[in-house]
Amino acid sequence: MAVNAQVVVRRLRDHKFQVRVYDVSCHGCRIDFLTPPRLDDRAWVKFDGLEGLEATVCWIDGFTAGVQFAKPMHPAVFERVLGQLEAQPA
Repeated sequence: MAVNAQVVVRRLRDHKFQVRVYDVSCHGCRIDFLTPPRLDDRAWVKFDGLEGLEATVCWIDGFTAGVQFAKPMHPAVFERVLGQLEAQPA
């Protein structure tokens, strides 16, 4: 689902940063990184109200990357997350 919202991301051995998320599915999302990621980098994506979801960078376009969650979100959890993201001001 297309969104334009903020999430918190932490890469392995790095600090947490608030970044923009654009597309979200049960299986992953497209996010902006503050420094260019590399393929197969691990990151934890933190949506409000959830623990950080472990993810792996699967494609890169500059500072933007697609990440795949290690464990897909349950559909009910995804619907709740989507509702929270859509409610955020752009």
